[in-house]
Amino acid sequence: MSESYRTVAEPATADFVVQGSEFLGHVRPVDSIEAAESFVETAEAEYADATHNVPAYRVRADPEGELLREYSNDDGEPSSSAGKPALNVLEKRDLENVAVVVTRYYGGTNLGVGGLVRAYSKAVKDAVDAAGVVEERPHESVSITVEYDDSGTVRGIVESEGYEFEADYGADVSFVVRVPLSERQSFRDRLRSATSGRADLE
Repeated sequence: MSESYRTVAEPATADFVVQGSEFLGHVRPVDSIEAAESFVETAEAEYADATHNVPAYRVRADPEGELLREYSNDDGEPSSSAGKPALNVLEKRDLENVAVVVTRYYGGTNLGVGGLVRAYSKAVKDAVDAAGVVEERPHESVSITVEYDDSGTVRGIVESEGYEFEADYGADVSFVVRVPLSERQSFRDRLRSATSGRADLE
């Protein structure tokens, strides 16, 4: 797998009605299997009154993307009429680190397997379109602790790289920086060099 990957830009929901049945497609970017399963559980609880809540996700099981975990469930719909079509949309669009739940409120008319496949596929497609697709790079969080004398140097390096970070000014200064995996070693080396080894890195 390539280092970068495609995922959705933000959470989104899309809804439509087919022969009286309402379908809501919920999509969210996630960074772990635990986050995907938590999103599924939250959606199931929020829409507990729905007839079906069909989950699917594709998540990198390790940061480098060597392992990809795929999951789907029909949640009571006929076999392969709901979860698999939802997952297929994510596969065809080559999306990773993304979870979806399609909520259905039954409207009294059976749609048949073909109709269900089309409806569940459309719910995911519409939600993905609403969320937008972005290119992401795997990253890790690097924790840096320095004394105040070195904090300006560290902050300058972090900002010059354009990395996202949080800073906490206490007895010492702590930074938590989001660093692409491919740049983590050079970033650490640069910090150690700039602070003469005084930066405490985790």
